[in-house]
Parts: sequence; C-alpha cells; structure tokens
Amino acid sequence: MMSPAHIPVLTEEVIQALAVQPGGRYIDCTLGGGGHAAAILEHISPGGQLLGIDADPEAIRSASQRLSKYVNSVLLINDNFVNLKSICYKNDFVPVHGILFDLGLSSLQLNDNERGFSFQHKAPLDMRFSPDQEITASDIVNDYPEEELARLIWTYGEETAARRIARNIVQERPINNTLELARIVERGVGKRQRKIHPATKTFQAVRIAVNKELDHFELALKQAIDLLGYQGRLVVISYHSLEDRIVKQFMQKESTNCICPPEVPICTCGHTASLRQINKRIIAPSPEEIKRNPRSRSARLRAAEHIIGQEEHYSIMEELRSAAEIRPNAHVWKRPALLKKLRQTYAVLSIVN
Repeated sequence: MMSPAHIPVLTEEVIQALAVQPGGRYIDCTLGGGGHAAAILEHISPGGQLLGIDADPEAIRSASQRLSKYVNSVLLINDNFVNLKSICYKNDFVPVHGILFDLGLSSLQLNDNERGFSFQHKAPLDMRFSPDQEITASDIVNDYPEEELARLIWTYGEETAARRIARNIVQERPINNTLELARIVERGVGKRQRKIHPATKTFQAVRIAVNKELDHFELALKQAIDLLGYQGRLVVISYHSLEDRIVKQFMQKESTNCICPPEVPICTCGHTASLRQINKRIIAPSPEEIKRNPRSRSARLRAAEHIIGQEEHYSIMEELRSAAEIRPNAHVWKRPALLKKLRQTYAVLSIVN
C-alpha cells in the first residue's frame, strides 16, 4: 500500500533487489500511483525502458502525469497482469532485466469514496480494480448463499468468525454501502480485542473474490519466469499471509531441481530450477519507514534471480537478433541502443562457444 502522498513501499530495497541498471528494461506489473516506476526510471537512465501495467484506468491516468518527464522511456498499459506474457510479446518487450509486483492497494483506490475499498467512508459496494469487470462486491454480499459467503470470508480473509459474519450478512440483506457492511461485520466479530479493525479481513476477502486476485497472481508468476532474461530479477511485495505464502512456495519450488515426493527413489518429474532465491527470509520495512508511512507495516518483500543456461541465452539472443534484421522497419518498442547491445551479447557468446 502507499500513503496518501503516494510514497512507495520499500523503494530502496526494491531497487537493490531488482539490481536496477542503466539501459535496463523493467516491468512494473502493479503501477498504482507510479512511485516505484518513477524510482526505477531514475536509475535506468540513460537508455532504459519501463513497461507499466495496471487494471485500474485511474491508476494509468495518475501515473502518466507523474511519469510525464519520462515519456520516451515508459509505456503504460491498462490491462490485468494475468495477461502479462501476451502484453509483453505484443509490445516486443522481452526479455527483461526485472519484474516487480507490489500487491498492495494504492492510495488512489483507498481514498476514492466511490470505489468501496475502504470501510472508513460510505461508498457503494464495488471494489473492482477495473470498471470493465462484471462482478461487484454488492453481487457477492447480497447474492451469494450463506455457506459460500462463509467459505469465501474464511478462505480469503482467514477470519475465524466467518460463519457468524456470513449469517449476519444474509439476515441483514439488502446491504447498500460499505458502512452498513462494516457495522454488520463488527457485530459478527464481537468485542474481542484486535490490532486491526474488525471489518478488515472480511473486506479483504470480498475484494480478493471480486478481482480474482490470487488466481490471477499465481498465473502471472508463472508467466514472469519466461519473460526474464539472463540473471533477471523477480521481486514481489505482499501484504498478507495468503499472498506471501503463494510467493514463498512458488520461489521454493522454482529454486529446486527435483520436486518428486521424498519416497520416490529416482527423479521422475524432470523439473529443473529456474530461480535462485536472493533472500530466503522476508525483507520488511524499517521502524522508521513504518512511522513515516503506517500503511507499509504489513509489507513483505521476496526476490529471486532467473537461472538460465548459456545455450538458452544464446538461443534467445540469436532469435532477437534475427527478428531485428528481418523486421528492421517494424513498429516495435525498442531502441537502436538495445539492438546494438543484443548484437554485442550475441557476438561475445559466439566467441565463447
């Protein structure tokens, strides 16, 4: 998450984990207010490029203003990162040096009284990242059967009072706005002491379900590996245990050569490691950052480096070199400096081989 001033979380740690370098190409899969994108663009000059993606059209509009001075180095796409691979191939933006996922809600979304993401304001039950999505929070809250609602709140919110909350919601239907929903959830949770607002977990669960966040994220992670070049970096900032668990298990699996069950004497899976974990323990904000930006307190960063053999790297470079020569006048988002760099890499590898 970001503060109302659009302060990106763990900025220095992100730049370090991505190993940002001048002339590099990077993808910000969750553009938000453009805070991380601006920091990356400052470090990749001269000659670098950034592809920014966000499902929220308001985020694209806001970020385009913030990043206006980098207009020749940035391409912003209004789309869901579940389509990451097709977006990159459509714009000839592969391979890349680094990919960032910052999974927190942006201040634009939290502070917009019409979006329904916050229980601090009276707003319609919407919670969609994109206005093109069909299902809203109102559809889930007012139409889902009690049993399905309880399962959703337990699964995506890890809320122990899920059944009681679901029962209260069904009894109070129709529910018209966020404040009504928050009051009903509070009654279901009871007066037990909590460090967070009683409605936090339920709102999280409904939002995740509306936007299919976890399903889309898992699919995007798998695509990211295929887009990373030699020693490319994958960096993820998560904000709750569900997201962090997905990242942790994904990086552990992709950092292991064999994933056969322990009882199998000989490897039959054929799985080979594609990542090397940079930090096996999470990186969290410092006390100073949390004091400066309280919304960063739950942020957790994990990073990994792409493992790619020299033969595979050679193949990719040759393919890109050939494509550039076959389509010299094609409308692609590349620069002469990048093509020159690719040819130089190809030449060095040819000598080595």
